[in-house]
Amino acid sequence: MARRLYELAGSDPARLFSPYCWRTRMALAHKELDFESVPWRFAEKDVIGAHGSEKVPVLVDDEICVNDSWVIAEYLEKTYPDRPSLFGGEGGRAMARFINNWSDISIGQMAPFIIADIHAQLDPGDKDYFRRTREKGMGKPLEEVVAGREARLDDLRRWLHPLRMTLRTQPYLGGAKPNYADYVVFGPFQWARVTSPFELLKPDDLIHAWRERMLDLFDGMARKAPVVDAA
Repeated sequence: MARRLYELAGSDPARLFSPYCWRTRMALAHKELDFESVPWRFAEKDVIGAHGSEKVPVLVDDEICVNDSWVIAEYLEKTYPDRPSLFGGEGGRAMARFINNWSDISIGQMAPFIIADIHAQLDPGDKDYFRRTREKGMGKPLEEVVAGREARLDDLRRWLHPLRMTLRTQPYLGGAKPNYADYVVFGPFQWARVTSPFELLKPDDLIHAWRERMLDLFDGMARKAPVVDAA
């Protein structure tokens, strides 16, 4: 049976935008493992429910079902030890776990800048669900959440400063070469890039340069994802 990765998609099945799914997609490429991408949408709960999950990513590997991006990364590292390591040892795994938690918080920091743009990219069958659940969590309409976002950008950029400081001395979070820590942090930036025309980074930002390097990895896999053109 072919290895399959269930990934969240917009109305365009090529617009794969979950930050968590991008972590797994990059991890599979790092491990040099082929996989079939299965676009999934919020309304298709029964599809992944059959694999014991309510959320993506879901990896089906030789009839073994694994969900949650961190659990999948650990599974890949254990199951394919002969392939390039995602962590580079136990110390790297522990550090990646910390960065994984920090990146999860970063997703919440980025969401108020792009959440209404995400809604515009969704399949019609997902839009009501997305609006209802996100507005409940944020306490206001999506359009109000993103209002005045230009004035709030400096706050986000200050939040990202530890990442910028790290990239002053090394090209990747993993050091000379990328590892799973890079894929974890890259996920939210790719999420924003493929769903919104609103640019979070200045062109001269070290994080912007790092993101460009990440986009070029694996024969430009992430760069080939469709983006939203600015109006």
